[in-house]
Amino acid sequence: MNSPIHNELFHRFTDLFAQLGLASDPQSIATFIGLHAPLADDLELAEAPFWTPSQAAFLREQGLQDADWAELVDQLNLALR
Repeated sequence: MNSPIHNELFHRFTDLFAQLGLASDPQSIATFIGLHAPLADDLELAEAPFWTPSQAAFLREQGLQDADWAELVDQLNLALR
């Protein structure tokens, strides 16, 4: 599971996790996803109970705006499903 695509995905996730104020090394990201996945299909990513209010607001705003972070937010959403 250490393909270039996998490593690139984690590298990109490191930026998003840092933006969210979370530990952003690959092991911490894998642990976070392992602890919180799978999310219920009917639960919006930003509504997940493990986000702080500011993290949830950031995820909600970025997902709605098609902003620079939108692709990474979408990838995080998929990773948590």
